[in-house]
Amino acid sequence: MFGKVRAWSRRHEKPASLLRVAPLATLCVILAFPYAAMPSTVDAGPHLGVAGYLALSAVLLLPLLWRDRPVAAFATIALISFGQWLAGVSPLAANLAVLIALWAVAYGCTFRWALAAGLVAELGVFMALARWNTPTLGVFFSGSIFVVTIWLAGLYANTRRRYLEGLEERAERAERERDQQARMAAAAERARIARELHDVVAHNVSVMVVQADGAGYALDTDPEQAREAVRAISKTGRAALAEMRRLVGVLREDERASTDYTPQPGLGQLEDLVRGSAVPTRLQVGGAPVELPEGQQLAVYRIIQEALTNALKHGGPGVQALVEIDYNGPELVVRVTDDGRGAAAPRSTDGHGLIGMRERVGMYGGAVSAEPRQGGGFEVLARLPMVKAA
Repeated sequence: MFGKVRAWSRRHEKPASLLRVAPLATLCVILAFPYAAMPSTVDAGPHLGVAGYLALSAVLLLPLLWRDRPVAAFATIALISFGQWLAGVSPLAANLAVLIALWAVAYGCTFRWALAAGLVAELGVFMALARWNTPTLGVFFSGSIFVVTIWLAGLYANTRRRYLEGLEERAERAERERDQQARMAAAAERARIARELHDVVAHNVSVMVVQADGAGYALDTDPEQAREAVRAISKTGRAALAEMRRLVGVLREDERASTDYTPQPGLGQLEDLVRGSAVPTRLQVGGAPVELPEGQQLAVYRIIQEALTNALKHGGPGVQALVEIDYNGPELVVRVTDDGRGAAAPRSTDGHGLIGMRERVGMYGGAVSAEPRQGGGFEVLARLPMVKAA
């Protein structure tokens, strides 16, 4: 309930300020009639009458409406009260506005301003007792208790307000950090998908280009071989389109219903990859195969795919490749070698294959190297710690 009241007061500052002053203003109006009937005595000071009483009360209460300027409101009320003390006008109910303003300073300002306002209020208590009462220690202590209680209540409210503001700020910061992390994760996922697309397109298009060239050369001399090449092109294109649809579908958040949930390739599809490669390739497996996590299997698959694509691009005519996978030892060793041009092959300046290999292997704490071999050819060597699938 109090939270709703605070929220309402923040949305409607002026009506809230009027409601805070309304109880004391009502009390002042009610006491105007007894004040008018009060006999004038020398000790009580000059009698203001009803009009003067209401005017002085209004002047004392109006600064309480300055909600955003508590120090100015307190200073104004204190100065008016000091002028009232100098004129010898006895205290009125409206003088309680000093205590309300004191609470506002303690609640909304720093401790230095709150301490200064508290000392001024204590001085006002002493001056009032000195003029209209006997300033004994007991009487002064009794009057000070009321002032100090209001002052401490304002300090406590200030501390709690700052604490709640700190909690709200931390909650907002945590929410912003959570959103930022979600955006970063989405960006990382999109970058991963972009690498996947690069691998898929580069490999399959390279295969299709080579097959198309072979079909063109064999079209007149060996029509059957040309048809085989065209069928290979068709098969490779369909596989590339299916995988690209799966990857691009992940990027389309508004088409979740049509997302393809085809499993990503792994070690079980290596034979198909080697058999369908445009480069004549042999596959050798050493040791007993181990069931690896799907992500690690995908990394191995993409590394071999990228290595065969590079062999096709840079190995030259008649290049052959060898894929070796060794399960012996604590690491999974993947080696792809070819007998192509090696160091004599032209370097590509816009490729991201080696970078993608390093990122994939680095995700699992491994290492990869790609360099020409002595005596010719090229070698891609990757080592990944073997982690059994859960």
